[in-house]
Amino acid sequence: MEKTQLIRDWRGRPYLVGQSDRHLLGRSRAWMFWLPWAAMLAIAPLQYGYAAAAPALLASRGGPVLSVLAPLAVWIVCQATAAIPTIRLLRRGALGVRAALWAGAALSAAGLLAVALPGGSPVAAAGYALLGGVGGGLVYGVCTETVARWYPERPATRVGFVTGAYAYGAAPLAVVAGLVPRHLGPAFAVSALVALAAVGTAAVFVRLPPPHWWPAGVDPRRHALDRLMLRRTPPAVRQFSMGQALRTGALSKLAAILVFAGAVSVFDVVAVASAGGAAPWAGLTLLITLNGAGRACAMVVSEVAGRRRVLAAVLAVLCAGQLPLAVGSATGSAAALLIGAALAGAGGGAFYPLIAGLVRDFFGEERTAEIHGVVYSTKAVAGLIGVGLAAAAWTTASLPAAFTLAALVAALTATASRNLRVPGRPATLPTGV
Repeated sequence: MEKTQLIRDWRGRPYLVGQSDRHLLGRSRAWMFWLPWAAMLAIAPLQYGYAAAAPALLASRGGPVLSVLAPLAVWIVCQATAAIPTIRLLRRGALGVRAALWAGAALSAAGLLAVALPGGSPVAAAGYALLGGVGGGLVYGVCTETVARWYPERPATRVGFVTGAYAYGAAPLAVVAGLVPRHLGPAFAVSALVALAAVGTAAVFVRLPPPHWWPAGVDPRRHALDRLMLRRTPPAVRQFSMGQALRTGALSKLAAILVFAGAVSVFDVVAVASAGGAAPWAGLTLLITLNGAGRACAMVVSEVAGRRRVLAAVLAVLCAGQLPLAVGSATGSAAALLIGAALAGAGGGAFYPLIAGLVRDFFGEERTAEIHGVVYSTKAVAGLIGVGLAAAAWTTASLPAAFTLAALVAALTATASRNLRVPGRPATLPTGV
């Protein structure tokens, strides 16, 4: 039996050392990374896949635009409001990983099967929105918490990589929606089976480490004194409570940034799918793929350049992508559409893990799940705004104007991110970020 002990660094942060991942799991902790990654990849069709397929679903089923877009908005609300409570229940021991993942597997598969049903009945739409939304939230919550706990030395980067799969995993479905829309039903049915298998497999093997677990081979005290980390991603000045975080002003700014940047991101997927012109499916596939890949890349860069700088840059890229999209939707230019999709994709997902990382950097590790829960839950508002804007633009045939409005909103979020300050740290001191 390996001897364990709880040690603290210069900030008082506790680390449980002495137990290796192989001792706890019987295998490498890499399993606790790739299994959640595969699960997130498998449920990607629930959000980005459905959004990409929205025009094809409307064309095949008829009816008003909201009959297709309203379930997407409700799905986003359910997913956002289920993910964070899942993390909190896991941390308290009130919910087991296996039970949460099995429930997530069944509900996610049911949501995808509901989309696969012909006709698009209200019951099927509710099944996708409610069951699929809660299922997606359960899987998202368990997978992000698992990866963060097993990789405590680089939680933000690892979680960013895993959440990227949540986007680019929908790229194959976007291709089907663009090239062979008549096969969308079978494609969603296959996606349901894949989700059930991938998330079910994760349920069998995924486990959480003990609280404060730290990997063998990494000296926690030396890690806490790493000069590059202290300069570029300095730790919080103290461990904030929820009430203290709410009073800083930084939390409300982060939430506002996520609301409006998230709205632009959701709008872009639906709007590009319905843009028409030359091969919109190619731009849509590019947008979704870069939306996911950009998350991992941004987190790696942020560890060198600083998260606030990278967040501002990412939001500026999101803004820059709206103008070529406006031109492409107005003129039918495939080149403009592809350029805009590439920029909007690169900036349209990376802000999620960056904001999560900033919550940890600003307010400390102890209340990360609770405080980030307040920020992430505003994704529900972002989904309603983004879907509403897409529906209005779709029904009035005013996509260029809507993309221009989205550019202005993204520009405001980029400006706001530049004004973020670490709570409790004097503004006159150099931060290096």
